[in-house]
Amino acid sequence: MVGLFMVAGLLALFFLAMKVSNLGTFTGGGVYQVAARFENIGGLKVKAPVTMAGVEVGRVKAIGYDPKTFQAVVTLGINTGYNEIPDDTFAKILTAGLLGEQYIGLEPGGSLRNLTEGDEIRLTQSALVLEDVIGQFIFGKAQEGGAK
Repeated sequence: MVGLFMVAGLLALFFLAMKVSNLGTFTGGGVYQVAARFENIGGLKVKAPVTMAGVEVGRVKAIGYDPKTFQAVVTLGINTGYNEIPDDTFAKILTAGLLGEQYIGLEPGGSLRNLTEGDEIRLTQSALVLEDVIGQFIFGKAQEGGAK
């Protein structure tokens, strides 16, 4: 009995570790890949969720850098069950909570044409970097104090 209890405990620990590391999501269907370019991806990581209306529709497959445009190129793997996403969809990097992990949120457009394998999402918004916001606030307060 003790042995069975130990095996059950180790299995539970294994599945908890998989869930925390974002490796425990097994998708039954295939994915199609689309790209999106961002000026700054902040702390976005491979395997981060891609959501639409709060529903996970895919995962970040790869992150690269384009030396010609000086932008980050993010490859999104969208589950084939979500194949009616308009091609003028808006992609932005969001943060779960105040200091949580970053993910990509999609907001659908109004186009009649849908995203397909190899397409690129042209409308993007980069990550909000907390250090930049704090720096702008402090710099603005310093200018305000210097003007008086």
